Amino acid sequence: MATDKKIILLVEDNPDDAALTLRALRKNNILNDVVVARDGVEALDYLYSTGSYAGRDTGNQPQLVLLDLKLPKIDGLEVLRRVRDNETTRTQPVVILTTSNEERDIVASYRLGANSYIRKPVDFEQFMDAVHQLGLYWLVLNVTPP
Repeated sequence: MATDKKIILLVEDNPDDAALTLRALRKNNILNDVVVARDGVEALDYLYSTGSYAGRDTGNQPQLVLLDLKLPKIDGLEVLRRVRDNETTRTQPVVILTTSNEERDIVASYRLGANSYIRKPVDFEQFMDAVHQLGLYWLVLNVTPP
């Protein structure tokens, strides 16, 4: 049974970037529970209740997935492909949050069904503003399918 608990799945292998993102979320009063997956396998395990997340209630899927592209084990594009290929997660909002500004990554992300592509700003204040806008839109204004 689904609950009203709104979760963000942050898929980020760099501990500094993960900490920065968590800090930016808190400073913008985005108080959702955040699950951090350190690689693509862990992200898929969380979404599909397998591996170390076996038995997790899949009725409470993340309201938003923040997905880095450059990940160990399974890269972000492959995670996105698998999310879009699975009936249970096909409509899952996925925002690419990465340092990559390579055109091929941007094109591939959208072709695979990313909802948005955000390049991580290097400057913390710019990053704070980006997270504020991201939270406002994806967690407050956006209406997701039931």
